[in-house]
Amino acid sequence: MKNFRDLLESDSVYVFDGAVGTRLYDKGVYINRSYDELNITNPDLVREVHEEYIAAGADIIETNSFGATRHHLQSYGLESKLKEINIAAVRIAREAAGDKVYVAGAIGPLGLRLEPFGPTSFDEAKEMYREQVEALLEGGVDLFILETFSELPLIEQAIKAVRELSDLPIVAQFAIQMDGNTTFGTTPEAFTAALDKLDVDVIGLNCGMGPNHVLNALEKMRAVTNKPLAAQPNAGLPRDVQGRQFYMGSPEYMAEFSRRFVQAGAKFVGGCCGTTPTHIKLISESIRSVSPRVSAASFQGQPATVAELKPDDVQVVDPVDRSRWSAKIARGEFVTSVEVLPPKGCDADKTLDSIRLLKDAGVDGVNIPDGPRAQTRMSAQATAVLVEREIGIEAVLHYCCRDRNLLGMMSDLLGASALGLHNLLLITGDPPKMGPYPDATAVFDIDAIGLTNMVNKLNHGLDLGNNPIGKPTAFSIGVGVNPGAVNMEEEIRRFEWKVEAGAEYAITQPVFDTEQLKRFLDLIDHVRIPIVAGIWPLISYRNAEFMHNEVPGVNVTPEILERMRAASDISKEAGRDEGIRIARESLTEVKDVIQGVQVSAPFGNVKYALQVFEALDAFRSKAN
Repeated sequence: MKNFRDLLESDSVYVFDGAVGTRLYDKGVYINRSYDELNITNPDLVREVHEEYIAAGADIIETNSFGATRHHLQSYGLESKLKEINIAAVRIAREAAGDKVYVAGAIGPLGLRLEPFGPTSFDEAKEMYREQVEALLEGGVDLFILETFSELPLIEQAIKAVRELSDLPIVAQFAIQMDGNTTFGTTPEAFTAALDKLDVDVIGLNCGMGPNHVLNALEKMRAVTNKPLAAQPNAGLPRDVQGRQFYMGSPEYMAEFSRRFVQAGAKFVGGCCGTTPTHIKLISESIRSVSPRVSAASFQGQPATVAELKPDDVQVVDPVDRSRWSAKIARGEFVTSVEVLPPKGCDADKTLDSIRLLKDAGVDGVNIPDGPRAQTRMSAQATAVLVEREIGIEAVLHYCCRDRNLLGMMSDLLGASALGLHNLLLITGDPPKMGPYPDATAVFDIDAIGLTNMVNKLNHGLDLGNNPIGKPTAFSIGVGVNPGAVNMEEEIRRFEWKVEAGAEYAITQPVFDTEQLKRFLDLIDHVRIPIVAGIWPLISYRNAEFMHNEVPGVNVTPEILERMRAASDISKEAGRDEGIRIARESLTEVKDVIQGVQVSAPFGNVKYALQVFEALDAFRSKAN
């Protein structure tokens, strides 16, 4: 099993367990007794809780020792059993964890006021923590988690107590209130900056509020520290239901926010009060879908790759043999494609007629978007089948995660393979609120990274559970990438994960700033796969303004905006012609650093798209 510090250096995301106290309460332990004492009076019950969280997918479990300090135990007459209780807490957790899961020694606030506002001195607080730390170390923890703190002076004493006895990693977590600050009014920026200067390894939030408040605070914390972040919120705010307190945050709600925590910079996620193994299971599945790694159980030795897991009797189809599109990319040849939207109704004749022009011109493929901007159109998969069967040009099927759960995706992909479709562009998809039906619900079981993992497994003859499917699929795996992303660090990290998951080529967002594209290509040179640039002809100044201001990650340079304004002032046709001219110039500037181009057909008019290809020698000769 790896040292926990090795996890801090990796790019993956890891899952803590949920609320131990909540589960013990659910199992009939009333709140008028010491939950820490259960380590010596009912160890089997505590072990059962740990095992539930491990089965749910937790990579790290916390010892049942949150309140096992002298002051808390005194109120139950248990102070003489402090050492026994803490050592037992580690032993029980270790028995459940085995060599698969890490054990964190949990330490909470003392429940005492420190000087100058209370009778307890800093040294006295440190000694109370030192007493607990010694016992947890004797038990054999892998790390310490100091959680639910509200004041800096107190957590500083806990940190000092750990550091005087151990160099094990420390996760330091504060709790916030409804206003986003601690009960003492300390802002997330302030306590994060303070912790950043102390000898801790991870800074985080737990308890306090539900996931929405934690996300807001986490985004502020990321701006003031480079240390890994952790998020373990309550399952929403408790509500009184017939005299009992219930946490109303559903497992699905918590899982959705876990992805947002990761996007905000969290490396560790989990749950606090009100979270159960069901919450952690969905959080774990959500995190696994965006973190390309195997489970902690595989840390012994080298993790098994998809290639190593494939059945012995499965022969993976070579990219050269999957499709003409795939073969050209694999051989390093330049590919050309045009994006054509599926028809709005059930009559595809007009769309198919326009695509015939592309085949006659020698274009390699037709990109079929999957509900772009959450619009309702004919199924992209059905359109792709019609294109290939009736026109004879290959389709590049965009496939998004928005509308289908894992089972639906698996069924779709197996069906696409059976129908002869082989070229995929895997994308997360635009949320429904962007479209004309904002009340429609999204699924997002996984995102594009998880979907890439899924398709790569199918290509190796495996389903998501690593079960054989017989004959493997033969998909050419493409992914999206945005050279103009606002958070470039996150974009590159996600691109690295997509490549690790099995991506074989990438298609960019529309590019109107060629220098920006070139800079991006330099940034991803260490994980470079073939890049197909999106080159879209603008049709008017208004179109240019829309792309620049309302399409996330798209940058239209001031020079191009001015050119489109001047041309559009002359006439509609002049604006369109200037847009095509700009697209040709852009393609000429980048054609030597990319391996293909995807051109949009404005308003479905492929003739305009074909004019852009005149920047390429192979098409220029045909046009003349």
